[in-house]
Amino acid sequence: MEAEPPEVAQSYVDDWLRRGRAGQRSHPQFPFGQYTDDTQFARELLRSYEERAGWEPASFAGKLARLFLEGQAVGAGWGTRSAALRIAEGVHWTEAGTPPPYAGNGSAMRAGQLGVLFPDAQAMRRVAREQSRITHRDPRCAAGAVAVARAVSLAAAGELVRPSTFLEDVAALAAEEDASVGEAIRGVLKWASLDPVAAARHVHEIGLDPGHSRWQGISAFVTPSICWSLYAFLRSPDDYWETLCTAIAVGGDTDTMAAIAGAISGARLGLSALPSKLLDCLTDRGSWGAEALIRLARSCAAVANGAGSVRG
Repeated sequence: MEAEPPEVAQSYVDDWLRRGRAGQRSHPQFPFGQYTDDTQFARELLRSYEERAGWEPASFAGKLARLFLEGQAVGAGWGTRSAALRIAEGVHWTEAGTPPPYAGNGSAMRAGQLGVLFPDAQAMRRVAREQSRITHRDPRCAAGAVAVARAVSLAAAGELVRPSTFLEDVAALAAEEDASVGEAIRGVLKWASLDPVAAARHVHEIGLDPGHSRWQGISAFVTPSICWSLYAFLRSPDDYWETLCTAIAVGGDTDTMAAIAGAISGARLGLSALPSKLLDCLTDRGSWGAEALIRLARSCAAVANGAGSVRG
């Protein structure tokens, strides 16, 4: 459903997802269950963390570069692809990121797990910013990554979700990287109670998504895609599947918004909330299925609870 207009995305949600038919329709180039760059990059970040027993940006940068050199990245955006190829050519990770004004959501979509690996908010912020810089040098991208990580951290706490306090907490930390992103996140509260159709119309009317005319749904610009993902979670914080449906039905960069909203919801509700039949279908060209991903996540959790560290 990536890059489809709202009416197509909504039809997919209504006719396939809500009717329990998700596994009956696949991408024309891949079997059902093949995940995209969102999950691939998050996985590679975890693999680097596991191997180094902590965060080491050069290690993660190398793994990103290899994905592209080996032709394995599925659906990656221009900004991430360009940065990864520069790294492969020998450019240092601190200089490889695509410069402003490019501000895609590619570094935010992979940041969720940082919210549970780094319980200290400022350590989490630093790592989110550094992993963002590898591919995206615009501060709005760093702010988006911080926002996703913080949202996951708050969701994982398992407390009652109050939209006003939740959004303010996320916005405050994101604003330390970029004030405009923090302001946009705070603004979600004004439309959080609207139904999805009205909410999407409001997003476009206030000009939050300048890429709307090309994407029709929510674009890959980091600010609106983060805001819509937060909206999708806050609309149904205790219903994983409904959160995904809301993230997808708006159209546009649906795989990324579903990945972000799903990460927040999954952090709150746990593995048992995920549909097991669909989990069993997860694959990356025949490898790295659900069991392997779960083992990796648990291994990283063990590192975080033990000797995990942050390296520059």
